[in-house]
Amino acid sequence: MRAKLTGTGMYVPERVVTNHDLAALMETTDEWIQQRTGIKERRYVTPGQTPVDLAAAACEQALEKANLKATDLDFILLATLSSEHEFPGTSFFLQDRLGAGSVPCIDLRAQCSGFLYALNFADGLIQSQKCKRILVVGCELHSTGIDLTTRGRDVAVIFGDGAGAVILEANSEEDDPSGLLGIELHAEGENARRLWIEAPASGHQPVRIDQKMIEEGRHFPQMDGRYVFKNAVKRMPEVMLSTLEQAGIKLEDVGLFLFHQANLRINEFVAQKMEIPDDRVLNNIQRYGNCSAASIPMLLAEADEAGRLQTGQLVSMTAFGSGFTWGSALIRC
Repeated sequence: MRAKLTGTGMYVPERVVTNHDLAALMETTDEWIQQRTGIKERRYVTPGQTPVDLAAAACEQALEKANLKATDLDFILLATLSSEHEFPGTSFFLQDRLGAGSVPCIDLRAQCSGFLYALNFADGLIQSQKCKRILVVGCELHSTGIDLTTRGRDVAVIFGDGAGAVILEANSEEDDPSGLLGIELHAEGENARRLWIEAPASGHQPVRIDQKMIEEGRHFPQMDGRYVFKNAVKRMPEVMLSTLEQAGIKLEDVGLFLFHQANLRINEFVAQKMEIPDDRVLNNIQRYGNCSAASIPMLLAEADEAGRLQTGQLVSMTAFGSGFTWGSALIRC
C-alpha cells in the first residue's frame, strides 16, 4: 500500500507587497533584500482575510483535481504555525468551510517542516489501511504577526502569506508504481530559541504577555539568521541523500527537487553543493517569500500546473525550519 498524490492546489492573496513597499516602512532597500534572500515580492492578505480563506481555496482546487468531494475524505491534516485562533485548531474551521461533515481533522505544528511531518502521518494512516483518502494542507498567514519596522526587518522581509494542499489516496495496484517512496524526519529542540516567537505563551506567569514584552517586541519572530543558515545548508543535503539512499534511488534519477522556500541563497547553496542542475530545481520564493508550511505544497501545485509532475516522475522534497526541524520525502508521480 502506497500513498499516491492525486490532486494539488494553492492560493495566495491578491495583494502584492514589493521590496520597495517595505522600504517605505523600514530602513532597507530592494537591493539589500534581494542580495540576502532572493525575494522580490510577497503576498499579504487583504483586510478580513483569514487563514481558512487561504486554505479553503487551495483545498477546493486540490479536491477538484482529484475529482473528490470533501465528504469523500477520511482525514484532514493541516500544518501551520499561524493558527486562526488559540483553540480550536485552524483545521476545524477549515473542515466546516469545506462542508466535510464529520471527517476528522487536526492541526500539526512543525513550522517550516510542517508539510513533510503531515505527509508522514498521512502516509502512516494509508499504509496501515486506516484511511484511503487524506487532505494534507499547509497554510500560513504571517503578515499580521511580523514587525514591519527597522527593528524587525531581518525577519519581516522574508515572510509572506499563502496556502498549498495535496490529496493522497491509497494505491495498491501492482502495475502502478506511483506513491510516496520514502520520508525521513528529524528535530533538535536544543535550538528551539534560535528561531521562535516567545510570547504570548502559557509558560509566562502570571500573564501570557504584558506591556513590557510588547514594547520589547517579544511577540514578533526572532531569528539567529547566521546560525539558521549554517544548519540548514548542512542538514538539508544530509537528509535528502539519506532519504534517496533508503529508497534505492540515485540523485541523478530525480527529475525535480523542491526545497522549502526560506531563503533563495540557502537553496542555491544546497543545489550547487549537490551538483543539481538548475532546470531540476523549482523556486518561487522570489514571488511569494517564505510561506513556511505552505511552501512545498505550493511548489507542488505550481509544478503540477506547469506539467512538471509527469507520470513516473521522481520528486524530492526537503525542508528545514524552526524547532529545529528538518526532513525529506521522495514521491513518484
